[in-house]
Amino acid sequence: MSKHKKVQSRRVTRKKRKLRKGILIPLVVIALALLVVIGYGSYLYVKANNAVNDSFEDDGRDKSDLREFEVDPNIDNVSILIIGVDENEHRGNAGNSRSDTLMLATFNKDEKSVKLVSIPRDSYVYIPEVGREDKITHAHAYGGPKATIETVENLMNIPVDYYVRVNFHAFVDVVDAIGGIDVDVPYEFQESDSMDKRDAIHLYPGEQVLDGEEALAFARTRKLDNDIERGKRQMEVVNAVADKATSIGSVLKFDDLIAAVGSNMNTNMTFKQMMTLATFGTGGLDIENFTLEGSDYQPSSTYYWLLDEMALEETRAMLQDHLEISNSLAEEENGTTNEADAQQDEPSQEEGEVYQDPNGKTNTEDGTYQEEGSYEEQGEAYQEEGSYQEDPYQEEEETVEYDAEGNPY
Repeated sequence: MSKHKKVQSRRVTRKKRKLRKGILIPLVVIALALLVVIGYGSYLYVKANNAVNDSFEDDGRDKSDLREFEVDPNIDNVSILIIGVDENEHRGNAGNSRSDTLMLATFNKDEKSVKLVSIPRDSYVYIPEVGREDKITHAHAYGGPKATIETVENLMNIPVDYYVRVNFHAFVDVVDAIGGIDVDVPYEFQESDSMDKRDAIHLYPGEQVLDGEEALAFARTRKLDNDIERGKRQMEVVNAVADKATSIGSVLKFDDLIAAVGSNMNTNMTFKQMMTLATFGTGGLDIENFTLEGSDYQPSSTYYWLLDEMALEETRAMLQDHLEISNSLAEEENGTTNEADAQQDEPSQEEGEVYQDPNGKTNTEDGTYQEEGSYEEQGEAYQEEGSYQEDPYQEEEETVEYDAEGNPY
């Protein structure tokens, strides 16, 4: 009897040991997986921190002039100006390039919402840096991010708390890092690539996945429509990149993503502030897109986008409400806004006048900014398709070429 009990006891012991061994193996695997995730996360954190620190650019402001106090994205609603510049090694225009893209984003932390406003590059606005009206794209050429921020604050009557400036290479590298983006190309077109090689990109209409160079061409072209439609495409691309970059499938691509942005970006945001805004979007963001309304205006050979004052005032009020700031405070701090608005009805520069900007560049007689190295391709002048009637966005220094049959290239 006792002998039987001993045998039974051994059998039970063996089963318990096997059970413990069976539990131990998956626990070890889980522990190793956690270590890998933690290690990879720490590596990405350090790399992102270094990338942002290398990209940090002190703009000399503790706060916007339209703020009473310095903002903290942990507790305040904030705004960010996204500046896309058309500079590359081929043009040799680093530091004095025009802005190709301007988007003003306001973040409301309680609503977890973003309002993204595209400002057409040819908008006729007052530029405080030079004390007169011009295309808003020229503000960056006159005085970099500082002049651009001052111009946008004067135009929109809201504070610009932070800015992020990226060049074409950042755009291309980011899209490639996340494996391309899904867009709906509206029509067939050919466009130059990031190094200004003419007609290097050829896209056909329809839904498709675009790589970095193709996405850049999609965002830049305006040959068959206008700057407003291009602004809408740029916002479509921004949303597509944001959706793809925050998807689970892109986690293992964060290394390339950080490298792509870090080497082609400048910002006045610290890493801590950027991480706060990153966590701001946890659980999803409600993003609304807007474009400043206006109408075509071409008094001579120079094209402008003349902003609609009523629509502009509505947009200002919307952004002020989204930031939860008072309109009276903004108007009090920004005393030049009303004066600039009153001057914005019609271009004030008389024919024949010549202006010199701080970088030593010269304005042409019709008031357009002539920038060395821009829109040039392998020693030849870069030319867009169409005549002034077909493509009013050409400036005076640009010409049109025709083939043997009389059709524009």
